[in-house]
Amino acid sequence: MFESAATLIGHRGLGKGVVLGHQENSLDSFPAAVQCGLTWVEVDVRRTRDDELVVAHDPALHDGTALSDVLADEAEERGLLRLSDLLEALPTSAGVLFDIKSAMADALRPPQSTTASLLAPVAARESRRRPVVATSFDAAAVQQVRAAAPRLPIGLLTWLHHPVELAVAAAAHLDVQMLSLHAGSLWPNRSGKPCHLPPLEHVLAVVHDSGRELLVWCPTDEQARQLTAVGVDALIFDDVPRRLPEVADRTADGGR
Repeated sequence: MFESAATLIGHRGLGKGVVLGHQENSLDSFPAAVQCGLTWVEVDVRRTRDDELVVAHDPALHDGTALSDVLADEAEERGLLRLSDLLEALPTSAGVLFDIKSAMADALRPPQSTTASLLAPVAARESRRRPVVATSFDAAAVQQVRAAAPRLPIGLLTWLHHPVELAVAAAAHLDVQMLSLHAGSLWPNRSGKPCHLPPLEHVLAVVHDSGRELLVWCPTDEQARQLTAVGVDALIFDDVPRRLPEVADRTADGGR
């Protein structure tokens, strides 16, 4: 799926929050990340009430209104980016990692009408002209993508400190192409309690031996160095302009 080890991916474009004046998940942030030299970007996807897909991390607008209760025109008027507009503007040289953000209201819909199922045909069309993968914290969502677009690569996302052994096993038996771990699953948590974690090399070996690729999101600089050294498949990170040169240099020299 990824062309080389430690492929670098921009989180929400140039990174979380505002980076170099560009708001995350905005029409400016993603092309700017590509201009910095990235070949992949990560995009948060949600649905509106009228089944349009928009680029947004949070489930609600600033006033607390759920995005799934808002029409697409209103969402756009309030500053959200339509996914179709992003894909049209983004160079086809850039791969897209879709992060499917299932709505709570999806629980009241049949599987073929959820956020994931709405994204599936869009992602499948995009896969004809650029590399794509659809991922989610919602295991049901990745399975809904598979049902609607069987050839589309899918991945399982896990949250901060999610047990790594559970995540690796789940990815294998959900038969996804990629496991996307938060860096917190691979390093001791902040509680100070003992953490009996397998070495990075062992985690990567098991993921690869099970036929998957391993992506790690939001590592620190030191964590990125160690992950690059063991040959992780991809890294998602924030503050692209600051971190890209250093991470890219470490990738080029094998993580030394």
